[in-house]
Amino acid sequence: MKKQEQNSPDPSQDASGITRRTFLGRTAMASAAAMGVTTVSLASARANAAVTPAEPPAPDAIASHYRAITIGTGYGASVAALRLGEAGIDTLMIEMGQLWDQPASDGKVHCNMVRPDARAMWFKDKTEAPVSNVLGLPLVDRRIDRYPGVLDTLNYDNMTVYVGRGVGGGSLVNGGMAVVPKRNFFEEVFPQLPADEMYETWYPLAQAMLHVNSVPDKVYNSDFYQFSRVAESFAHKAGFATADVPNVYDFEYMAQEIAGEAEPSATAREVIYGNNHGKQSLDKNYIPAAIGTGYVTLRTLTRVTAIEQDANGIYHLSLQTIDATGAVTETLSVSCDHLFLGAGTMGTTELLLRARETGALPALSSEIGTGWGNNGNFMVSIANGWRGRTGSDQSSMPVKGIDNWGDPEAQVFAEIAPFPAGIETFTSLFLAITNNPERGCLTYNASTDSAQLSWGPDQSQPSFDAAKKVFDRYNEANGTHYRRGLFKGNQPYADFFTYHPLGGCLLGKATDLYGRLSGYSRLYSIDGSLIPGNVGVNPFLTITALAERNIATIIREDMA
Repeated sequence: MKKQEQNSPDPSQDASGITRRTFLGRTAMASAAAMGVTTVSLASARANAAVTPAEPPAPDAIASHYRAITIGTGYGASVAALRLGEAGIDTLMIEMGQLWDQPASDGKVHCNMVRPDARAMWFKDKTEAPVSNVLGLPLVDRRIDRYPGVLDTLNYDNMTVYVGRGVGGGSLVNGGMAVVPKRNFFEEVFPQLPADEMYETWYPLAQAMLHVNSVPDKVYNSDFYQFSRVAESFAHKAGFATADVPNVYDFEYMAQEIAGEAEPSATAREVIYGNNHGKQSLDKNYIPAAIGTGYVTLRTLTRVTAIEQDANGIYHLSLQTIDATGAVTETLSVSCDHLFLGAGTMGTTELLLRARETGALPALSSEIGTGWGNNGNFMVSIANGWRGRTGSDQSSMPVKGIDNWGDPEAQVFAEIAPFPAGIETFTSLFLAITNNPERGCLTYNASTDSAQLSWGPDQSQPSFDAAKKVFDRYNEANGTHYRRGLFKGNQPYADFFTYHPLGGCLLGKATDLYGRLSGYSRLYSIDGSLIPGNVGVNPFLTITALAERNIATIIREDMA
């Protein structure tokens, strides 16, 4: 490979794992979404446009003031909303995407990776999958109609950032890998945090709330994980250790899929454009539980455009609500006493940069925008040869990874990723998370009224170097070689995108040690923007655990 030229379960939980408050929340969400539902007629008639998406219902009216507001509905915001609701605090959740619970004309809420349609992307004319080709042929991305779909790409110089759009944020579009970071690396990333408390209290609580489980042998030994077993055996032959990758997908449900007793979902190539069954995304746990408290209101298809604070310390938010075409249907404002920014690394940092640079919140720290990283993301493709059949049927949920993190010369945790093309490809994919110390920064561009990411073309070099050491050895031991024809530029690797943006509002720098933003009271960051660029594994479990830790102290000390 050459570098590119140039645990605290709810006591009311029943045997099915559903709590009473979750049931009430789901009922409330379903009732709100069912009101006035029609179908939207999309203009262009393309070959794959036979499916007509549901038109999202108009959001319900909201009050003019709340004690607390969360911007976003991802992991951090969902944790905050639930705990605020449990504390009896009147809270509004604002989400720019839609509530994904209305089926399209095909009877499904989400589309799969092989036949994407308008539901796939947030107002795009074409899908933008990270793997753009199948063995050199441009068969992956499709022309689609513009619609408030579930996956968005933010395209910057040298980096594309994937983000989820909808109630549940990134939990809707990720692969569900719920991994606890190596403790020694966590202590390196967060030397100021009590590791014992995180590993004994907050990680177990996050695992319980998100219904984390591990793949059983009866599922792993099925045809749907042949791709993983092949890569794992090749890794062992090269002398690498492998590790289980826990997941929020319900593996008992997957067993029923495989047995033909349940509607296929992970076994039907559903992942980056949403998952119809089996996956415990946030709209199945934290969010309905929050709404079930009776104190949390959800407002969808609504974007926060500006934040300011008045002389009395009240925060005022300017809002725009859109319809299925993207047209602004309403502009309004809402205020609150306590404001939690949980719009994800990119959204939270952009809102804070805009507020600081326009003078709306001028006392925000100069640290805002710094410490951005891509979590060391680096994808590698390997051609296995005839001995390495990966199978035409593949589950979309990764469950194993090569664990080389203990090697200081090549710190890599490489998850064995599916390539569910529907045909035998003799190809193994790996999403490598590397220890890349490089950091970018986000700045405010007044001409576009948006944040711009500065990430140089050489800043992925440490990831390339570490991954190359691992996979050169892998190839040498197995007679395999790097596969071209999957990624843009005909490279056998991809360092141009990330699913794991982190940083921009670092804990202990732009905030105190609980996410309170410097310069203002009752203003908080509660998402991945707090993490300095890299956590060594998929970050959402750490974001959830950290949010649980922080909100417990904030409610106790700031909201009594």
